[in-house]
Amino acid sequence: MRITEVIVTPIAIPDVPLANTKGVHPSVFLRAVIEVKTDTGLVGLGEAYGAKRTLTGLQTVAPTLEGLDPYDLRDLRRRVEQALPNSGGVNAPTALADHKVIDVVYSAYEIALLDIRGKEVGRPLYDLLGGAVRKTIPFGGYLFYKFAKQDLTFGPDIMGEVMTPDTLVAQAREFAAEYGFKSWKLKGGVLHPDEEVETLLKLREVFPNDGLRIDPMGGWTVETSLKVIDQLGGTAGGVLEYLEDPVRGMDAMSELSAQTDLPLATNLVVVEFEQIIEAVKKDAVQIVLSDHHYWRGATGAVHLGEICRAAGLGVSMHSNSHLGISLAAMRHVAAATPNLTYDCDTHYPWSTKEIIKGGRPTFRNGTLQVPEGPGLGVELDHEAVAELHALYNNAMVKDRDDTDEMMKYIPDYVRKVPRW
Repeated sequence: MRITEVIVTPIAIPDVPLANTKGVHPSVFLRAVIEVKTDTGLVGLGEAYGAKRTLTGLQTVAPTLEGLDPYDLRDLRRRVEQALPNSGGVNAPTALADHKVIDVVYSAYEIALLDIRGKEVGRPLYDLLGGAVRKTIPFGGYLFYKFAKQDLTFGPDIMGEVMTPDTLVAQAREFAAEYGFKSWKLKGGVLHPDEEVETLLKLREVFPNDGLRIDPMGGWTVETSLKVIDQLGGTAGGVLEYLEDPVRGMDAMSELSAQTDLPLATNLVVVEFEQIIEAVKKDAVQIVLSDHHYWRGATGAVHLGEICRAAGLGVSMHSNSHLGISLAAMRHVAAATPNLTYDCDTHYPWSTKEIIKGGRPTFRNGTLQVPEGPGLGVELDHEAVAELHALYNNAMVKDRDDTDEMMKYIPDYVRKVPRW
C-alpha cells in the first residue's frame, strides 16, 4: 500500500472573542483538513492548525508523500524534515510559545497515516497505540472571560459579554447544564488577579466537589502568583488542583515552584522532549500538558506520557480551537495514555460547526466515548468542509493575531506579559 495523493483544505470556523493574556480570539479560527489517499482506496484523515506557517508547511510536504508506505513513520519524518529545512516555528509573533513546523506537520500527517492503518486492519487507532486503558474520556469545561461579539458577519456570538466573576460563574452553570462537566479550567491573566481569585472562589461555592484550574498564560509575576496561591488556600484544602503557566519562562516557573507545594502545569515552557530534562532538573513543573498536534503525533503524545511517568510528572491534555477529527484523535490518545492524570481540556463547546458525518458528538456527564470504528472512527462530511473552505476564502483571515484583534475592543490596549 502506497500514498497516491494528499489533499490539504484550509477552512475557517466562526469564533467568539475569548480573552487571554495576549488579546482576544479573532472572528474565525483556522484549521486545515487533510485527506491522504492510497492505491488501495483507503483514505486517512487529519486536522491541523490552519494559520499560514502550518498551512504552508503542510502544502509543501504534501506532494513529497507520494509513494510513502503508511506504515513507515520513520520515512514520513525524513520526508518532512527534507521538505522543510530551517522551517522555524508555526506560531505568530504574538504567541507566548512556539512549536516547530516540522513537528506540527509530521504530527498532522502521522494521524492520517494511523487512520489508514487502522482502517486496513479493522482496528481502532488506540489499538495501534498499545491498547486502551479507558474508553470513557473525561473533559473539563474551559471557561473564558469574553467580550460581546461586535461583528456577526461570519457567525453568531455565544453567551455575550462575560467580564465579571458573576457572569463567569453563570457561564459555568450553563456549560454544566449542557455538558455535565465535573472540572473547570479558567483562562486567566485577563482581569486583575483579585477578580480572578474572586471568580475561582465563587466557582468553588457553586461546584464544591469539582476540580478547578487557572491558566494565566504567563500573565503574573512570581510575587503575584504566590499571593494568588495564598488567597486560594495553598495546597492543603486549597481551591486549585493545579496552577498552569502562571509566570513566563522556565526559570520563573522554577523560582515559583521552589516556594509552593501547589503543582505547576505547563504547555508553554515544556513543548519539546528536550525541555523535559531541563524542567525536571530545575523542578520547574510537576505536570506537562500533552497535545498530539505538536508532541510528534499520537505516538509522540503517548511516549510523552511514559517519559512523564518515569520522571514522576503528571499528565494533562491541552486543547486549541478544534473540530471533530482532532477531537477523535484526542480521545484515542487519552485512551492509550495510562497516566493521564487529569480531565482533558477542550475548546469544543465554543464552536457550533462540525466537519464529520453524524454531527457533533454528545457529552454525557462531561465525558465522551472513544470512537470504536476502524482508525479514527470518523468520516469526513465533504459538504461541511466545502462550506467552511468558502468561509476561509470570504473571511480573508490567514493568520492569528490576538493582540491586534484586541484593538477592536480596547483601542488603547497595550500588550504586556507579565501584566500583574
